Amino acid sequence: MKTDIEIASAAKLRPIQEVASELGLGAEDYDLYGKYKAKVNQVVKDRQGKLILVTAINPTPAGEGKTTISIGLADALKKLGKSVMLALREPSLGPVFGIKGGAAGGGYAQLAPMSEINLHFTGDFHAITAANNLLSAMIDNHLYFGNKLNIKTVTWNRCLDVNDRALRNINIVYEGNRVTGNRNESFNITAASEIMATLCLSSNFDDLKERLARIVIGYDQDNNCVTAGDLKASEAMAILLYEAYKPNLVQTLEGTPAFVHGGPFGNIAHGCNSVIATKSALRLADYVVTEAGFGADLGAEKFLNIKCRNNNLAPDCVVMVATIRALKYNGQAQDLKTEDLEALEEGLPNLIKHIDNITEQFKLPCIVAINRFFTDTDAEIDLVKNACEAKNIKAIITDVYSQGGAGGVVLADEVISQCSLPNNGINFTYQLEDSIEQKIEKLAKNIYGAGEVEYLPSAKRQLKKLTTDGYGNLPVCVAKTQYSLSDNPKLLGAPKGFKLTIRDLQLRAGAGFVVAIAGDIMLMPGLSKSPNAERMTIDSRGNITGLF
Repeated sequence: MKTDIEIASAAKLRPIQEVASELGLGAEDYDLYGKYKAKVNQVVKDRQGKLILVTAINPTPAGEGKTTISIGLADALKKLGKSVMLALREPSLGPVFGIKGGAAGGGYAQLAPMSEINLHFTGDFHAITAANNLLSAMIDNHLYFGNKLNIKTVTWNRCLDVNDRALRNINIVYEGNRVTGNRNESFNITAASEIMATLCLSSNFDDLKERLARIVIGYDQDNNCVTAGDLKASEAMAILLYEAYKPNLVQTLEGTPAFVHGGPFGNIAHGCNSVIATKSALRLADYVVTEAGFGADLGAEKFLNIKCRNNNLAPDCVVMVATIRALKYNGQAQDLKTEDLEALEEGLPNLIKHIDNITEQFKLPCIVAINRFFTDTDAEIDLVKNACEAKNIKAIITDVYSQGGAGGVVLADEVISQCSLPNNGINFTYQLEDSIEQKIEKLAKNIYGAGEVEYLPSAKRQLKKLTTDGYGNLPVCVAKTQYSLSDNPKLLGAPKGFKLTIRDLQLRAGAGFVVAIAGDIMLMPGLSKSPNAERMTIDSRGNITGLF
């Protein structure tokens, strides 16, 4: 089979004006970024489509293909004559040049133009990075010129959209008119920055400006919060974000329209594309397929408890992506390409736990999409199907990677059936009135399966401070490993009764949530020993190999 780039290069794309026109958008509704990309102004229509959330079991080195299934499902809905749009996240340069490679789907279920989406795209990530670091520069400039706000502690970090472990701990040295000294700081990856989360969770541009002004950058001599608004930085940041705030319109290889906008990581941020892109898509199409980052314990949980809660959103159907080989990996299989029913049986509890979270905790309908690989045997597939049927869940084989939308038609049919049922909304894991401790405990015990929660001393201090400052009613965004339901990446399957350790709590006042950092997770990832960047090439005409 051809490589992803070969498939993408051979595809005949429609001019983006044609895609926009089919959505009912006029030339005044968007700005062109070349032939195949456009920035769309906020859509105001009464239409309200059906929302389909694609999530997955915990990711493994074997891969699950959540984005590929999302794209293939949308193409399949289009094949069935439905009005459909995708609303997906933008790839980060961190994974693109790191261990994962590109993130625009694969095979015959891809977004296009693939290489541009995976690289600079329309510059959104660069604008977010610039706005973040402008605020950092204004903080240090304020300190240099006398510190009129009496800032004592700075909590704001710089960011960069590449993996660079050397930037996890840096030292800032400054001398000013009345202030000299230094402080320890760190860089976050742009996808995990508060600016990214703030942009993605804003309902309109005015809301974005208000959220930027609320960002807490540190504390003064009396331990009161100091904000970006106090520094008079928020308007300048908004200027940098004006174009970045507009959703990006592209298409799949089969011509299905897609908004690709915002890119928070699901393990260290809230993991969902922007609210404005999702809501705009729902106003333009009858069916909207979106996804949330990493496993359902991370991206889907945050999509439901954070994004949906404040934006009157609720999925009409949830699709849980699983692969036979990933389940065998969870069962400690040594060879993922060889039939191993025993290992598969051992790994199935991971899938069952995620299903239970969706159907029993959140009270939402769920379909399992088995992303089939050529090494999967009939006996293995039957084992997974039977386990799902025992939970009254349909498990459907998909092969969109090699067949495109045609390989997802059966799944699309079942999604349409589920979406025809009444939407009873979401049963949230916690209430906003709960304390931060209660929220974390409910997530830990009900979603992850933990037995207890332990707070390290620094987390205890932050917990008290956040509550005292009036931020106890915010949702909680847990940052933890994506490879396990626990905070230990080595605990595979569906562990129970473990201890979840919270080592720090960080305020994201602009985004509107509190980050609880569990285990050893880092907000600035590092490159692998042999990063994907080493295998990339480009010729004089701009043809790239090794991107995916």
